Amino acid sequence: MMPKRLVVLALLFAACGDDGAAYTVEKLMDPATCMECHPKHHEQWAASMHAYASDDPVFVAMNKRGQRETNGELGTFCLQCHAPMAVASGTITAANAADFDPASLAPTERGITCYFCHNVDKIVADHNNGLVLANDQTMRGGLKNPVGNKAHHAKYDPLMDSDANESEMCGSCHDVTTPKGVELERSFKEWKTTFFATNKDPTHHFTCASCHMKSKTDVVADGPGLDVPQRAAGYHEHLWPAIDEALIPWPGMDVMAAGIKRDLDPAIAVTGPAPRVTGDPTPGGICVLPNGSITVRVDSIGTGHNWPSGAAHDRRAWLEVIAYRADNSIFFQSGVVPDGMDPEEINDPNLFGLWDRAFKEDGSPAHFFWDVATEQPFTLAGPTTLVQTDPAFDHSRTATYGNLANVSEIDHITVRMRIRGLPFGALDELVASGDLSGAIAAQLETLEIKGTTRHWDRASSGTGAATGTPCSPFSTY
Repeated sequence: MMPKRLVVLALLFAACGDDGAAYTVEKLMDPATCMECHPKHHEQWAASMHAYASDDPVFVAMNKRGQRETNGELGTFCLQCHAPMAVASGTITAANAADFDPASLAPTERGITCYFCHNVDKIVADHNNGLVLANDQTMRGGLKNPVGNKAHHAKYDPLMDSDANESEMCGSCHDVTTPKGVELERSFKEWKTTFFATNKDPTHHFTCASCHMKSKTDVVADGPGLDVPQRAAGYHEHLWPAIDEALIPWPGMDVMAAGIKRDLDPAIAVTGPAPRVTGDPTPGGICVLPNGSITVRVDSIGTGHNWPSGAAHDRRAWLEVIAYRADNSIFFQSGVVPDGMDPEEINDPNLFGLWDRAFKEDGSPAHFFWDVATEQPFTLAGPTTLVQTDPAFDHSRTATYGNLANVSEIDHITVRMRIRGLPFGALDELVASGDLSGAIAAQLETLEIKGTTRHWDRASSGTGAATGTPCSPFSTY
Protein backbone atom coordinates (compact mmCIF):
# COMPACT_ATOMS: atom_id res chain seq x y z
CA MET A 1 0.00 0.00 0.00
CA MET A 2 1.38 3.44 -0.94
CA PRO A 3 2.15 5.67 2.05
CA LYS A 4 -0.30 8.56 2.55
CA ARG A 5 2.41 11.18 1.85
CA LEU A 6 3.25 9.56 -1.48
CA VAL A 7 -0.41 9.38 -2.42
CA VAL A 8 -0.69 13.13 -1.82
CA LEU A 9 2.44 13.84 -3.88
CA ALA A 10 1.21 11.62 -6.67
CA LEU A 11 -2.07 13.50 -6.78
CA LEU A 12 -0.22 16.82 -6.83
CA PHE A 13 1.99 15.74 -9.70
CA ALA A 14 -1.03 14.44 -11.57
CA ALA A 15 -2.77 17.78 -11.08
CA CYS A 16 0.21 19.66 -12.50
CA GLY A 17 0.88 17.25 -15.32
CA ASP A 18 -0.06 17.55 -18.95
CA ASP A 19 -3.35 15.74 -18.44
CA GLY A 20 -4.32 17.51 -15.24
CA ALA A 21 -5.63 20.91 -14.22
CA ALA A 22 -3.97 22.62 -11.28
CA TYR A 23 -6.28 25.61 -11.22
CA THR A 24 -9.78 25.69 -9.82
CA VAL A 25 -12.73 26.84 -11.88
CA GLU A 26 -12.81 30.06 -9.85
CA LYS A 27 -9.17 30.81 -10.71
CA LEU A 28 -9.69 29.99 -14.39
CA MET A 29 -12.58 32.44 -14.49
CA ASP A 30 -10.21 35.33 -13.76
CA PRO A 31 -8.75 36.81 -16.99
CA ALA A 32 -5.56 37.62 -15.06
CA THR A 33 -4.97 33.88 -14.80
CA CYS A 34 -5.03 33.59 -18.58
CA MET A 35 -2.45 36.37 -18.83
CA GLU A 36 0.15 34.07 -17.25
CA CYS A 37 0.44 31.94 -20.40
CA HIS A 38 -1.43 34.05 -22.97
CA PRO A 39 -0.12 37.61 -22.46
CA LYS A 40 -0.70 38.71 -26.08
CA HIS A 41 -4.26 37.45 -26.10
CA HIS A 42 -4.93 39.08 -22.74
CA GLU A 43 -3.53 42.44 -23.83
CA GLN A 44 -5.78 42.47 -26.89
CA TRP A 45 -8.81 41.27 -24.97
CA ALA A 46 -8.27 43.98 -22.34
CA ALA A 47 -8.52 46.62 -25.09
CA SER A 48 -11.59 45.04 -26.66
CA MET A 49 -15.27 45.87 -26.45
CA HIS A 50 -15.71 42.43 -24.85
CA ALA A 51 -13.72 43.56 -21.82
CA TYR A 52 -15.43 46.96 -21.94
CA ALA A 53 -18.95 45.54 -22.22
CA SER A 54 -20.16 45.97 -18.64
CA ASP A 55 -18.11 49.11 -17.91
CA ASP A 56 -19.41 50.95 -20.98
CA PRO A 57 -21.06 54.07 -19.50
CA VAL A 58 -23.58 54.25 -22.34
CA PHE A 59 -24.63 50.66 -21.65
CA VAL A 60 -24.84 51.32 -17.91
CA ALA A 61 -26.93 54.46 -18.54
CA MET A 62 -29.24 52.65 -20.95
CA ASN A 63 -29.73 49.78 -18.51
CA LYS A 64 -30.63 52.21 -15.72
CA ARG A 65 -33.09 54.07 -17.89
CA GLY A 66 -34.54 50.91 -19.38
CA GLN A 67 -35.11 49.39 -15.94
CA ARG A 68 -36.83 52.57 -14.81
CA GLU A 69 -39.02 52.98 -17.88
CA THR A 70 -40.10 49.32 -17.96
CA ASN A 71 -40.67 49.15 -14.18
CA GLY A 72 -37.95 46.53 -13.90
CA GLU A 73 -39.38 44.24 -16.58
CA LEU A 74 -36.11 44.57 -18.50
CA GLY A 75 -34.50 42.37 -15.85
CA THR A 76 -31.27 40.74 -17.03
CA PHE A 77 -32.05 41.14 -20.73
CA CYS A 78 -29.10 43.45 -21.43
CA LEU A 79 -26.83 42.03 -18.78
CA GLN A 80 -27.02 38.46 -20.06
CA CYS A 81 -24.77 39.57 -22.93
CA HIS A 82 -22.85 42.47 -21.36
CA ALA A 83 -22.01 40.68 -18.08
CA PRO A 84 -22.87 37.04 -18.81
CA MET A 85 -20.75 35.50 -16.04
CA ALA A 86 -22.39 37.73 -13.43
CA VAL A 87 -25.82 36.59 -14.59
CA ALA A 88 -24.78 32.94 -14.86
CA SER A 89 -23.35 32.98 -11.32
CA GLY A 90 -26.42 34.65 -9.83
CA THR A 91 -24.56 37.80 -8.78
CA ILE A 92 -26.96 39.76 -10.97
CA THR A 93 -30.59 38.67 -11.03
CA ALA A 94 -33.84 40.09 -12.33
CA ALA A 95 -34.45 41.42 -8.83
CA ASN A 96 -31.24 43.49 -8.55
CA ALA A 97 -30.49 44.22 -12.22
CA ALA A 98 -31.85 47.76 -11.85
CA ASP A 99 -29.13 48.51 -9.30
CA PHE A 100 -26.30 47.07 -11.38
CA ASP A 101 -22.94 48.70 -10.66
CA PRO A 102 -20.04 47.48 -12.82
CA ALA A 103 -17.53 48.65 -10.21
CA SER A 104 -18.94 46.07 -7.81
CA LEU A 105 -18.25 43.14 -10.12
CA ALA A 106 -15.22 40.95 -9.57
CA PRO A 107 -12.84 40.45 -12.54
CA THR A 108 -14.30 36.95 -12.96
CA GLU A 109 -17.69 38.46 -13.80
CA ARG A 110 -16.80 41.74 -15.48
CA GLY A 111 -17.58 42.08 -19.17
CA ILE A 112 -17.25 39.13 -21.52
CA THR A 113 -14.39 37.11 -20.13
CA CYS A 114 -11.98 34.54 -21.54
CA TYR A 115 -13.68 31.80 -19.55
CA PHE A 116 -17.13 32.66 -20.82
CA CYS A 117 -16.18 32.02 -24.46
CA HIS A 118 -13.71 29.21 -23.94
CA ASN A 119 -15.92 27.16 -21.61
CA VAL A 120 -19.04 26.98 -23.79
CA ASP A 121 -20.45 23.47 -23.71
CA LYS A 122 -23.45 23.87 -26.02
CA ILE A 123 -25.67 26.35 -27.82
CA VAL A 124 -29.40 26.29 -27.17
CA ALA A 125 -30.49 29.44 -29.07
CA ASP A 126 -29.15 31.48 -31.98
CA HIS A 127 -29.86 34.86 -30.33
CA ASN A 128 -29.98 36.62 -26.93
CA ASN A 129 -27.02 34.60 -25.58
CA GLY A 130 -28.05 31.00 -26.01
CA LEU A 131 -24.68 29.74 -24.77
CA VAL A 132 -24.48 27.20 -21.95
CA LEU A 133 -21.22 26.77 -20.02
CA ALA A 134 -19.74 23.50 -18.80
CA ASN A 135 -18.41 25.21 -15.64
CA ASP A 136 -15.44 22.87 -15.60
CA GLN A 137 -11.65 23.10 -15.82
CA THR A 138 -11.57 22.49 -19.58
CA MET A 139 -10.85 25.38 -21.91
CA ARG A 140 -12.11 24.84 -25.44
CA GLY A 141 -10.35 26.14 -28.53
CA GLY A 142 -10.12 25.82 -32.29
CA LEU A 143 -6.74 24.07 -32.49
CA LYS A 144 -6.62 20.32 -32.91
CA ASN A 145 -4.32 18.30 -30.65
CA PRO A 146 -3.81 21.07 -28.09
CA VAL A 147 -0.65 20.92 -26.01
CA GLY A 148 -1.21 19.79 -22.44
CA ASN A 149 -0.50 22.29 -19.69
CA LYS A 150 -0.51 22.70 -15.93
CA ALA A 151 -3.33 25.22 -15.67
CA HIS A 152 -6.35 23.61 -17.32
CA HIS A 153 -7.58 20.78 -19.46
CA ALA A 154 -7.54 21.67 -23.17
CA LYS A 155 -10.02 20.46 -25.74
CA TYR A 156 -10.51 20.96 -29.46
CA ASP A 157 -14.04 22.15 -30.15
CA PRO A 158 -15.43 22.59 -33.69
CA LEU A 159 -17.54 25.46 -32.38
CA MET A 160 -14.28 27.38 -31.84
CA ASP A 161 -12.67 26.38 -35.13
CA SER A 162 -13.14 29.29 -37.55
CA ASP A 163 -12.35 27.03 -40.50
CA ALA A 164 -15.06 24.53 -39.55
CA ASN A 165 -17.75 26.27 -37.55
CA GLU A 166 -20.85 28.09 -38.74
CA SER A 167 -20.36 31.19 -36.57
CA GLU A 168 -22.91 29.85 -34.07
CA MET A 169 -21.15 31.08 -30.96
CA CYS A 170 -20.71 34.64 -32.21
CA GLY A 171 -24.23 34.68 -33.61
CA SER A 172 -25.79 33.60 -30.36
CA CYS A 173 -24.83 36.88 -28.68
CA HIS A 174 -24.67 39.19 -31.67
CA ASP A 175 -28.24 38.58 -32.82
CA VAL A 176 -30.72 40.26 -30.49
CA THR A 177 -34.49 39.95 -30.45
CA THR A 178 -36.22 42.39 -28.10
CA PRO A 179 -38.90 41.42 -25.59
CA LYS A 180 -41.39 42.85 -28.10
CA GLY A 181 -40.17 40.39 -30.73
CA VAL A 182 -38.27 42.88 -32.90
CA GLU A 183 -35.15 41.37 -34.49
CA LEU A 184 -33.08 44.42 -33.68
CA GLU A 185 -29.57 43.07 -34.29
CA ARG A 186 -29.14 40.55 -37.09
CA SER A 187 -25.44 40.19 -38.00
CA PHE A 188 -25.56 36.39 -37.74
CA LYS A 189 -28.81 36.14 -39.68
CA GLU A 190 -27.36 38.45 -42.34
CA TRP A 191 -24.14 36.42 -42.57
CA LYS A 192 -26.14 33.26 -43.24
CA THR A 193 -27.50 34.82 -46.45
CA THR A 194 -24.04 35.67 -47.84
CA PHE A 195 -21.81 33.46 -49.96
CA PHE A 196 -19.36 33.44 -47.05
CA ALA A 197 -21.84 31.12 -45.32
CA THR A 198 -23.45 29.33 -48.25
CA ASN A 199 -20.30 28.66 -50.31
CA LYS A 200 -18.43 25.84 -48.58
CA ASP A 201 -15.33 26.28 -50.73
CA PRO A 202 -12.62 26.96 -48.10
CA THR A 203 -11.34 29.91 -50.13
CA HIS A 204 -14.71 31.65 -49.75
CA HIS A 205 -16.24 30.16 -46.58
CA PHE A 206 -15.43 32.89 -44.07
CA THR A 207 -16.85 32.86 -40.57
CA CYS A 208 -17.18 35.75 -38.12
CA ALA A 209 -13.78 34.82 -36.70
CA SER A 210 -12.17 34.73 -40.15
CA CYS A 211 -12.55 38.50 -40.37
CA HIS A 212 -12.90 39.67 -36.77
CA MET A 213 -10.16 37.42 -35.31
CA LYS A 214 -7.45 37.61 -37.93
CA SER A 215 -4.97 34.75 -37.72
CA LYS A 216 -1.23 34.47 -38.12
CA THR A 217 1.47 31.85 -37.62
CA ASP A 218 2.60 32.06 -34.01
CA VAL A 219 2.55 30.23 -30.71
CA VAL A 220 -0.74 30.19 -28.83
CA ALA A 221 0.85 30.24 -25.38
CA ASP A 222 4.16 31.89 -24.57
CA GLY A 223 4.52 31.95 -20.83
CA PRO A 224 7.82 31.22 -19.04
CA GLY A 225 8.96 27.62 -19.29
CA LEU A 226 6.44 26.70 -21.96
CA ASP A 227 7.51 24.72 -25.01
CA VAL A 228 4.67 25.33 -27.44
CA PRO A 229 5.18 24.90 -31.19
CA GLN A 230 4.23 27.50 -33.75
CA ARG A 231 1.13 26.68 -35.73
CA ALA A 232 0.23 27.95 -39.18
CA ALA A 233 -2.63 30.44 -38.74
CA GLY A 234 -2.82 29.20 -35.15
CA TYR A 235 -2.78 32.54 -33.38
CA HIS A 236 -6.07 34.47 -33.54
CA GLU A 237 -6.34 38.15 -32.71
CA HIS A 238 -8.55 38.86 -29.69
CA LEU A 239 -9.37 42.53 -30.35
CA TRP A 240 -12.57 42.15 -32.45
CA PRO A 241 -12.53 45.66 -33.98
CA ALA A 242 -15.70 46.81 -35.70
CA ILE A 243 -17.03 50.35 -35.15
CA ASP A 244 -17.48 50.93 -31.41
CA GLU A 245 -14.78 52.55 -29.29
CA ALA A 246 -14.45 53.27 -25.58
CA LEU A 247 -15.74 56.68 -24.47
CA ILE A 248 -13.83 56.58 -21.19
CA PRO A 249 -10.10 56.00 -20.64
CA TRP A 250 -9.47 52.37 -21.49
CA PRO A 251 -6.45 50.15 -22.18
CA GLY A 252 -5.21 50.05 -25.76
CA MET A 253 -7.42 52.79 -27.18
CA ASP A 254 -4.86 53.56 -29.88
CA VAL A 255 -4.65 49.87 -30.78
CA MET A 256 -8.42 49.62 -31.08
CA ALA A 257 -8.59 52.78 -33.20
CA ALA A 258 -6.00 51.35 -35.57
CA GLY A 259 -7.88 48.05 -35.76
CA ILE A 260 -11.15 49.80 -36.59
CA LYS A 261 -9.49 51.81 -39.33
CA ARG A 262 -7.82 48.69 -40.72
CA ASP A 263 -11.13 46.86 -41.02
CA LEU A 264 -13.45 49.77 -41.78
CA ASP A 265 -11.51 51.44 -44.60
CA PRO A 266 -11.91 48.53 -47.06
CA ALA A 267 -15.44 47.61 -45.92
CA ILE A 268 -17.32 49.80 -48.38
CA ALA A 269 -16.41 52.02 -51.28
CA VAL A 270 -17.71 54.31 -53.98
CA THR A 271 -17.53 51.83 -56.84
CA GLY A 272 -17.63 51.80 -60.61
CA PRO A 273 -20.32 50.66 -63.04
CA ALA A 274 -22.55 47.84 -61.85
CA PRO A 275 -22.35 44.64 -63.93
CA ARG A 276 -25.41 43.85 -66.05
CA VAL A 277 -26.74 40.55 -67.35
CA THR A 278 -27.19 42.09 -70.80
CA GLY A 279 -26.33 45.41 -72.36
CA ASP A 280 -23.89 48.08 -71.34
CA PRO A 281 -22.89 48.60 -67.72
CA THR A 282 -25.02 51.03 -65.76
CA PRO A 283 -23.31 54.23 -64.62
CA GLY A 284 -21.24 53.94 -61.48
CA GLY A 285 -18.91 55.86 -59.24
CA ILE A 286 -19.83 59.55 -59.25
CA CYS A 287 -21.86 60.79 -62.22
CA VAL A 288 -23.25 64.14 -63.34
CA LEU A 289 -26.17 63.27 -65.59
CA PRO A 290 -27.64 65.45 -68.34
CA ASN A 291 -31.07 65.18 -66.70
CA GLY A 292 -29.86 67.46 -63.91
CA SER A 293 -28.81 65.00 -61.25
CA ILE A 294 -25.74 63.72 -59.43
CA THR A 295 -25.49 60.03 -58.60
CA VAL A 296 -23.06 58.20 -56.30
CA ARG A 297 -22.90 54.40 -56.25
CA VAL A 298 -21.70 52.78 -53.01
CA ASP A 299 -21.21 49.12 -52.24
CA SER A 300 -19.87 46.94 -49.46
CA ILE A 301 -16.72 45.11 -50.46
CA GLY A 302 -16.22 41.64 -49.03
CA THR A 303 -18.31 42.33 -45.93
CA GLY A 304 -19.94 39.19 -44.51
CA HIS A 305 -23.13 40.93 -43.34
CA ASN A 306 -25.09 44.08 -44.04
CA TRP A 307 -23.36 47.42 -43.63
CA PRO A 308 -23.68 48.91 -41.15
CA SER A 309 -24.63 45.94 -39.01
CA GLY A 310 -25.05 44.98 -35.37
CA ALA A 311 -26.93 47.77 -33.61
CA ALA A 312 -27.81 49.21 -37.01
CA HIS A 313 -30.55 51.35 -35.46
CA ASP A 314 -27.82 53.11 -33.46
CA ARG A 315 -25.35 53.52 -36.32
CA ARG A 316 -25.28 56.71 -38.32
CA ALA A 317 -23.53 56.46 -41.70
CA TRP A 318 -24.10 59.04 -44.40
CA LEU A 319 -22.68 60.42 -47.63
CA GLU A 320 -21.26 63.91 -47.71
CA VAL A 321 -21.39 65.24 -51.29
CA ILE A 322 -20.16 68.70 -52.25
CA ALA A 323 -20.20 69.95 -55.85
CA TYR A 324 -18.05 72.99 -56.73
CA ARG A 325 -17.86 75.43 -59.59
CA ALA A 326 -14.50 76.22 -61.20
CA ASP A 327 -13.98 79.13 -58.78
CA ASN A 328 -14.50 76.72 -55.83
CA SER A 329 -17.85 78.21 -54.91
CA ILE A 330 -20.36 75.57 -53.81
CA PHE A 331 -22.91 74.59 -56.44
CA PHE A 332 -24.63 71.90 -54.33
CA GLN A 333 -24.07 70.06 -51.08
CA SER A 334 -25.71 67.30 -49.07
CA GLY A 335 -24.76 65.48 -45.88
CA VAL A 336 -22.65 68.26 -44.39
CA VAL A 337 -23.28 67.40 -40.75
CA PRO A 338 -21.82 69.53 -37.95
CA ASP A 339 -20.08 67.86 -35.02
CA GLY A 340 -22.47 67.00 -32.22
CA MET A 341 -25.50 66.66 -34.52
CA ASP A 342 -27.13 63.62 -36.05
CA PRO A 343 -27.50 63.60 -39.84
CA GLU A 344 -31.30 63.48 -39.61
CA GLU A 345 -31.28 66.71 -37.60
CA ILE A 346 -30.00 68.91 -40.43
CA ASN A 347 -33.29 68.57 -42.35
CA ASP A 348 -31.51 67.72 -45.59
CA PRO A 349 -34.12 66.46 -48.11
CA ASN A 350 -31.35 64.87 -50.18
CA LEU A 351 -29.61 63.07 -47.32
CA PHE A 352 -28.36 59.56 -48.12
CA GLY A 353 -28.03 57.83 -44.76
CA LEU A 354 -27.39 54.17 -44.01
CA TRP A 355 -28.93 52.93 -40.76
CA ASP A 356 -32.08 51.16 -39.60
CA ARG A 357 -34.93 53.54 -38.84
CA ALA A 358 -36.60 52.49 -35.57
CA PHE A 359 -40.07 53.61 -34.53
CA LYS A 360 -42.28 53.56 -31.45
CA GLU A 361 -45.85 52.27 -31.56
CA ASP A 362 -47.08 55.80 -32.36
CA GLY A 363 -44.73 56.02 -35.35
CA SER A 364 -42.30 58.48 -33.77
CA PRO A 365 -38.55 57.75 -33.86
CA ALA A 366 -37.26 55.40 -31.14
CA HIS A 367 -33.81 55.81 -29.63
CA PHE A 368 -34.02 52.98 -27.10
CA PHE A 369 -34.62 49.35 -27.97
CA TRP A 370 -37.37 48.78 -25.40
CA ASP A 371 -39.42 51.43 -27.24
CA VAL A 372 -38.94 49.94 -30.70
CA ALA A 373 -42.16 48.54 -32.16
CA THR A 374 -41.18 48.50 -35.84
CA GLU A 375 -37.99 48.92 -37.81
CA GLN A 376 -37.27 49.98 -41.36
CA PRO A 377 -33.88 48.64 -42.49
CA PHE A 378 -31.82 50.79 -44.82
CA THR A 379 -28.35 49.31 -45.12
CA LEU A 380 -26.09 47.80 -47.77
CA ALA A 381 -26.83 44.09 -48.16
CA GLY A 382 -24.04 41.54 -47.98
CA PRO A 383 -22.84 39.65 -51.08
CA THR A 384 -24.93 36.59 -51.92
CA THR A 385 -23.31 35.34 -55.13
CA LEU A 386 -19.99 35.41 -56.99
CA VAL A 387 -21.66 35.04 -60.39
CA GLN A 388 -21.46 38.44 -62.07
CA THR A 389 -24.23 37.61 -64.53
CA ASP A 390 -26.65 36.94 -61.67
CA PRO A 391 -28.82 40.01 -60.96
CA ALA A 392 -28.24 39.41 -57.23
CA PHE A 393 -24.53 40.08 -57.73
CA ASP A 394 -25.17 43.81 -57.56
CA HIS A 395 -26.03 44.66 -53.95
CA SER A 396 -25.06 48.32 -54.17
CA ARG A 397 -27.14 51.40 -53.48
CA THR A 398 -27.06 54.57 -55.55
CA ALA A 399 -27.63 57.97 -53.99
CA THR A 400 -29.41 60.32 -56.41
CA TYR A 401 -29.46 64.08 -56.02
CA GLY A 402 -31.92 65.35 -58.61
CA ASN A 403 -33.70 68.44 -59.92
CA LEU A 404 -30.47 70.39 -60.23
CA ALA A 405 -30.43 73.19 -62.77
CA ASN A 406 -27.36 74.08 -64.82
CA VAL A 407 -25.24 71.06 -63.88
CA SER A 408 -22.83 72.17 -66.60
CA GLU A 409 -21.52 74.64 -64.02
CA ILE A 410 -20.13 71.78 -61.92
CA ASP A 411 -16.34 71.58 -62.16
CA HIS A 412 -15.53 69.03 -59.47
CA ILE A 413 -17.19 67.01 -56.71
CA THR A 414 -15.89 65.56 -53.45
CA VAL A 415 -17.55 62.59 -51.77
CA ARG A 416 -16.95 60.78 -48.50
CA MET A 417 -18.88 58.39 -46.27
CA ARG A 418 -18.88 59.24 -42.57
CA ILE A 419 -20.04 57.05 -39.70
CA ARG A 420 -20.69 57.15 -35.97
CA GLY A 421 -21.33 54.17 -33.74
CA LEU A 422 -24.10 55.91 -31.80
CA PRO A 423 -26.60 58.72 -32.38
CA PHE A 424 -26.20 61.93 -30.44
CA GLY A 425 -29.98 61.94 -30.04
CA ALA A 426 -29.86 58.91 -27.76
CA LEU A 427 -26.84 60.23 -25.85
CA ASP A 428 -28.52 63.62 -25.37
CA GLU A 429 -31.61 61.92 -23.94
CA LEU A 430 -29.46 59.94 -21.50
CA VAL A 431 -27.66 63.13 -20.45
CA ALA A 432 -30.96 64.97 -20.01
CA SER A 433 -32.33 62.21 -17.78
CA GLY A 434 -29.20 62.28 -15.60
CA ASP A 435 -28.12 58.77 -16.56
CA LEU A 436 -25.01 59.80 -18.53
CA SER A 437 -22.39 62.50 -18.19
CA GLY A 438 -22.33 65.08 -20.95
CA ALA A 439 -18.53 64.90 -20.90
CA ILE A 440 -18.73 61.22 -21.89
CA ALA A 441 -21.24 61.88 -24.69
CA ALA A 442 -18.88 64.50 -26.10
CA GLN A 443 -16.21 61.83 -26.68
CA LEU A 444 -18.17 60.22 -29.54
CA GLU A 445 -16.09 60.40 -32.73
CA THR A 446 -17.05 60.68 -36.37
CA LEU A 447 -15.05 58.33 -38.58
CA GLU A 448 -14.28 58.72 -42.26
CA ILE A 449 -13.98 55.70 -44.54
CA LYS A 450 -11.03 55.76 -46.91
CA GLY A 451 -12.69 53.73 -49.67
CA THR A 452 -15.46 56.31 -49.98
CA THR A 453 -13.27 59.41 -50.19
CA ARG A 454 -13.64 60.00 -53.93
CA HIS A 455 -13.47 62.80 -56.46
CA TRP A 456 -15.16 63.68 -59.75
CA ASP A 457 -13.92 66.36 -62.11
CA ARG A 458 -15.13 67.40 -65.51
CA ALA A 459 -11.75 66.90 -67.18
CA SER A 460 -11.53 63.17 -66.39
CA SER A 461 -15.25 62.39 -66.52
CA GLY A 462 -16.08 59.75 -69.11
CA THR A 463 -12.56 58.38 -69.46
CA GLY A 464 -11.11 54.95 -68.67
CA ALA A 465 -13.70 52.48 -67.38
CA ALA A 466 -16.31 55.25 -67.54
CA THR A 467 -15.85 55.91 -71.28
CA GLY A 468 -19.17 56.84 -72.81
CA THR A 469 -20.67 57.88 -69.48
CA PRO A 470 -20.64 61.17 -67.54
CA CYS A 471 -19.03 59.41 -64.61
CA SER A 472 -15.75 59.28 -62.77
CA PRO A 473 -13.28 56.73 -64.17
CA PHE A 474 -13.58 54.00 -61.56
CA SER A 475 -13.09 50.37 -62.48
CA THR A 476 -15.67 47.64 -62.07
CA TYR A 477 -15.32 44.93 -59.41
